[in-house]
Amino acid sequence: MPHRDPLIKQDVISYLKAQEKKSLLRFITCGSVDDGKSTLIGRMLYDSKLIYEDQLRNLETASKKSGTTEDKIDFALLVDGLSAEREQGITIDVAYRFFSTNKRKFIVADSPGHEQYTRNMATAASTADLAILLVDARHGIQKQTRRHSYITSLLGVKSIVVAINKMDLVNYSENAYISIKEKFSSFSQKLGFEETCFIPISALKGDNIKERRAHMSWYKGPTLISHLENVNTVQNNNNKCLRLPIQLVSRPNLDFRGFAGTIASGQLSVDDEIIAIPSGQRTRIKNIVTMDGNMNTACQDQAVTVTFQNEIDISRGEVICNFNNPAQKTDQFQAHILWMSDKKMFPGRSYLLKTINKTVPASITELKHIVNVNDLSKTAGKTLALNEIGVCNLSLNEPIAIDPYSDQRQTGCFVLIDRQTNATVGMGVINFSLHRASNIVWQKLEIGKAERSEQKNQRPAILWFTGLSGSGKSTIANLVEQKLYDRGHHTYILDGDNLRHGLCKDLGFTDVDRIENIRRVSETAKLMADAGLIVITSFISPFRAERNNARRIMNDNEFVEIYINTPLEVVEKRDTKGLYAKARKGEIKNFTGIDSEYQPPTNPDITIDTITTSADSAAENIIAILAKKNYFNP
Repeated sequence: MPHRDPLIKQDVISYLKAQEKKSLLRFITCGSVDDGKSTLIGRMLYDSKLIYEDQLRNLETASKKSGTTEDKIDFALLVDGLSAEREQGITIDVAYRFFSTNKRKFIVADSPGHEQYTRNMATAASTADLAILLVDARHGIQKQTRRHSYITSLLGVKSIVVAINKMDLVNYSENAYISIKEKFSSFSQKLGFEETCFIPISALKGDNIKERRAHMSWYKGPTLISHLENVNTVQNNNNKCLRLPIQLVSRPNLDFRGFAGTIASGQLSVDDEIIAIPSGQRTRIKNIVTMDGNMNTACQDQAVTVTFQNEIDISRGEVICNFNNPAQKTDQFQAHILWMSDKKMFPGRSYLLKTINKTVPASITELKHIVNVNDLSKTAGKTLALNEIGVCNLSLNEPIAIDPYSDQRQTGCFVLIDRQTNATVGMGVINFSLHRASNIVWQKLEIGKAERSEQKNQRPAILWFTGLSGSGKSTIANLVEQKLYDRGHHTYILDGDNLRHGLCKDLGFTDVDRIENIRRVSETAKLMADAGLIVITSFISPFRAERNNARRIMNDNEFVEIYINTPLEVVEKRDTKGLYAKARKGEIKNFTGIDSEYQPPTNPDITIDTITTSADSAAENIIAILAKKNYFNP
């Protein structure tokens, strides 16, 4: 058992009640690779007598087989459970462990130190009350030490313990301890930690973990366990503000309609006046329903279903708030983003933004700066790479309920999801709203797309031509427009070269600029389709993500992707301007097909092979296919 409490034998019920009343501290161990995080947790479990005899025997056997401590117990094996972790002697995934002492209960998250697993460390830190930052006494403050310090600060952890480990390998030198303490204190001044405690330890030998040892008589502070038992953590949630994110509308029968969720902060009582954000609808609480029966009051972390005194139409994605202290409603905000993907972040690209109870399309409109984790300076940049942290402005397709993360963790954070792969590519904490949702709305017009289309006796459509430079896109697009014009249709061509003389003249040819170029073209084409036109676009549009986003923002059956499939070796032979030859020599940078990627469509609506088909025949074929699908009928 975790400790030898006589109540276990005398009165089990009283013992369990005593355990329930203990406070709970959630903390994370973090720091650079091989600083001893897993060993420290294993040692704490061992010293807390939370290891049973059979586990200890297995641990001793495993230590001899795959441990790194020769004939001693390798405590890291208690938490490094994956086979890959034991084989490599590293932590890959986050491992959560529970232990307790006579004074307190603990949930500890052992996070990986390798840079490639930073995303796992950030996940663990998001729920922590305190962080133990391990530092190897031999190596001092490393880049990953600084990165983990910054991330814990960013995620609202206000109490930190700098555990200077492996003191036995520097002969328990007080000077080594003082040097690391001074360097970290200087670095962390801007991080906003409200309490920083420095403790010299040896996780392997147990020095200053639970008991003091004679090796470091010069240290007069608390042991690590003693500090954890007595520290008062600073809660960053404003618990007076009610936040109940609706997860489910419960309708078991015709006589009951409830709204279920877990209270993120604050408390809720029967007859309280509430407001739902972002809809803004107001009412009062009629009932608070739980599995244990109805309650008059519910508080933070309780799962409840509420009913209202008068029916209002809300659903998942709404957040129930105090009437006099609601969350903010916004579709634009600034946030710190930790990028978690090998694929770079590009402003203008569409992602899915997922909050605690809502998922909406979103894009990063501006990368204001990148944070240099070494010295916390701000550097300019156009993209975010793996593990980089940047301050960004984001724009959402619809308003959501938010709070600044410093006020409320649950409603102040989000993740970004790649729309092509559904992989989580970034996580963010909200700084503040840009206050756009309340004062910019769609203007209602008396004449809409239907009336404009009927006037022109045609269905609006976007014919999106894509292919390599020199594939024949513009030639075929021009012929299609001529033939449609001859048939009496109203059309307009958006050509890549033409738009770079005006609308997109400020853009270059980097990946970031190409993405913004296609975003502008997509929005322009959408407006023209709203005018009832058949819009023809002729752009390389090299990335699937942007072409797919262009399809998504159009109405159903309005977008037709036409792939002009001409191989690279063919377009190079056709190249009368010699652009491909210059790109091969390095005289032209960011040239699609040479040093810039082209992603061909995976499932285009129409594919044209220009090797076997003439431009005129291709245009006739396109019109015939569209006519068969009734694209030209009103």
